[in-house]
Amino acid sequence: MTNYRRNHIAGGTYFFTVNLADRPRGLRVEYIESLRHAHRAVQARHPFFIEAMVVLPGHLHAIWTLPVGDADYALRWRLIKTTFSRSVPVGERRSLSRQEKGERGIWQRRYWEHTIRDELDYQRHVDYIHFNPVKHGLVAAVRDWPYSSFHRFVKQGVLPDDWAGIADSAEDGFGEMG
Repeated sequence: MTNYRRNHIAGGTYFFTVNLADRPRGLRVEYIESLRHAHRAVQARHPFFIEAMVVLPGHLHAIWTLPVGDADYALRWRLIKTTFSRSVPVGERRSLSRQEKGERGIWQRRYWEHTIRDELDYQRHVDYIHFNPVKHGLVAAVRDWPYSSFHRFVKQGVLPDDWAGIADSAEDGFGEMG
């Protein structure tokens, strides 16, 4: 088995990309309330702060900050994936290896993690997260994607409503979690 190297900094801030195993299915958007519940349940037992987040049909991006003295984001992702998977009806395709291990076929086993290095790195990743629905052609304007912390940033006055060439405000999407 491959030994993946992960950077574990207690109290660190991390950028993540987490993918569905079958990206075209779009389960995360279809079951957004189950995903919100999974995050809240894990946050209650293993605190972390969602700095920014966007949920797209086939994947999600998030920036988390962990508590001082804690670097175990892997535990949190495992629990979120498990909690979410238990709330979604069975029916996805599963590989033979997943079947043999009794695993669901909703999430890819691994995820991308990047340790945020400084304020510029943080800002670039926040911008990437918020612009991602436009990049993937899901909406024409950032404000039009409901499952994004962008709406929280606007409400808090961190970003203007016309950020990235948009106008008008939108309802709060996934931002309530952060």
